[in-house]
Amino acid sequence: MQAEMDALHTNNTWTLVPKQPNMNVISSKWVFKIKTRSDSSIKRYKAQLVTRGFTQQPSLDYDETFSPVIKPSTI
Repeated sequence: MQAEMDALHTNNTWTLVPKQPNMNVISSKWVFKIKTRSDSSIKRYKAQLVTRGFTQQPSLDYDETFSPVIKPSTI
């Protein structure tokens, strides 16, 4: 978890702002996975902080969305 938190802070993933009365607070949770090799031995443990975006409301919590897409010709 510490490595994931360090990466989020290093990449400036978010900016903390004071909570206003009209703000919707979006919760998050940790998701843990065990990555294995083909012989079923443990390769590494992985932790991800995942936001629960289903609680967001359009025009109140966000204005636009962005999804990066790579075209095969780019590769």
